[in-house]
Amino acid sequence: MSSRIVVLISGSGSNLQALIDAASTPLLPSARIVHVISNRKAAYGLTRAANATPPIPTSYHGYPPYKTSHPSDPRGAYDEDLAKLILNLPEDQYPGLIVCAGWMHILSPKFLEPIETAGIPIINLHPALPGAFDGAGAIERSWEAFNRGEIAETGVMIHYVIKEVDRGEPIVVKKVELKTGESVEDLTARIHDIEHVAIVEGAKLALEKRKSESS
Repeated sequence: MSSRIVVLISGSGSNLQALIDAASTPLLPSARIVHVISNRKAAYGLTRAANATPPIPTSYHGYPPYKTSHPSDPRGAYDEDLAKLILNLPEDQYPGLIVCAGWMHILSPKFLEPIETAGIPIINLHPALPGAFDGAGAIERSWEAFNRGEIAETGVMIHYVIKEVDRGEPIVVKKVELKTGESVEDLTARIHDIEHVAIVEGAKLALEKRKSESS
């Protein structure tokens, strides 16, 4: 059973770094990060992958050209090609798990269906509790809701990816107490620290589940 992981990123890659650091340690035993794909050319996560030991192969898969080449359905064409990119990786980079780690693109059935057919689970990190603050800006929205007196806690979850945004089955859920007087920047930093732990735990559990289901 493959413990190879492909990671999808859009930005700085701090959660990618957490996975790189944990791979092949007791936190994420036997796992290897084998390929990193970014939808942004300048994403620092690509540099993190290149600086890993050994260096991790990377790909840039940008969305803007699809608006011109496939004006009727750019997202569908983009997602279809993203699935092909992953499914056509060389054998030593073919994943047993795909991790969305700060991947700022909603994956459509054009991506999800061929990946599901191939039997590769996909997990995502989302900085909110299940069913709360789906989609972008979750940390800011939870901070605003707290300051309106509507909630007392938020959280971080790792969940399986389905077509409904941030609604897949949770794997790891960590609650985060909200603090009076805390700035949104300080809350963001605190949540990022929790994300780095949660994403490693989620990847480990997803790999273990896949292994048990195939045995």
